[in-house]
Amino acid sequence: MSKSEVVELPVLDAGAAVPCCPPIAAGELSQADAEKMAAMFKALSDPVRLRLFSKVTSYAGGEACVCDISDVGVSQPTVSHHLKKLREAGLLTSERRGTWVYYQVAPSVVAAMSAMLDLRT
Repeated sequence: MSKSEVVELPVLDAGAAVPCCPPIAAGELSQADAEKMAAMFKALSDPVRLRLFSKVTSYAGGEACVCDISDVGVSQPTVSHHLKKLREAGLLTSERRGTWVYYQVAPSVVAAMSAMLDLRT
C-alpha cells in the first residue's frame, strides 16, 4: 500500500523546453550531441525500461512511487535498477519522501528528444 498525497506540480511553458540538439534534418549532429542523445535513446531501448517510463508518464499526477510500480515482469530490485538507469540518462527525476522514492518524467528532456527527431527544418 502506498502512502501518497496529492502534490500540485508546476505546469511548464511549452516554449520553456530548450532542445539540447538541433533537429536531425538541420544538419549533422556534433559528437557531444550524438553521445548525449544516444544515451537517452539507449536507456529507452530496453523493453522493461520503456514500460517503466510509460508507467511513470501515464501515472495520475505525473509521478509514481517506486512502491506502486511492480507489474512489469521483473522483481522489485530489478525495477529499481531500471529506474536508476532512466534517471541517470536524464529521462526521469526522483525525490525521496520518507522511505519511498517518487519518479517524474523530465519534460524538457523528452521535448528535446522529440525536437531532435523532428524532420521539419
